[in-house]
Amino acid sequence: MSLNRDRISREMAARGKYRRLYEHLSSLNVSDWDTSFAEIESIIGFDLPPSARLHRPWWGNQGNANGHTQSLAWSVAGWETADVDMEAETLLFRRKPRTTRQFDLDDVWPARSVGKWPEGLSLRREDLYEDRI
Repeated sequence: MSLNRDRISREMAARGKYRRLYEHLSSLNVSDWDTSFAEIESIIGFDLPPSARLHRPWWGNQGNANGHTQSLAWSVAGWETADVDMEAETLLFRRKPRTTRQFDLDDVWPARSVGKWPEGLSLRREDLYEDRI
C-alpha cells in the first residue's frame, strides 16, 4: 500500500501550489541548498504567505502526504529544511538520506495456489520435445 501512497504523494506535489519548488529541488544535484525566502518566491512565482515569515512551524518537515502543501513539495522531492533563520529570511534545504526499502516478496507478489499439479504433465526437456524427435 505504501507504494501507492508514494505515487499519490509525487502526483500531488507535481500538481500542487508549490509545484515549481518541487521541480526545482528535484533538479538539483547538490546535497545542500542555502536559499532565501525571496529566492523561493522567484522560483514559485508568487509571494510566500505572511505565515511563512511569522511562524517557524510553516517551514517544518512534516513527511510525505502528512502535512501542508509546501512541506509536501520539498519532502517528496527528497529534501528537508534546516537552519531556518526567520530574521534573515534564509534557510538551508538538506537532501534527506536515501533509505533502501525492504519489500517482502509475499506482500508485493503474493503466492496463490492454482490447485494440484496435473497428472502426466512434465516440464522435463525430453518430455516436452518427445513428439518432435
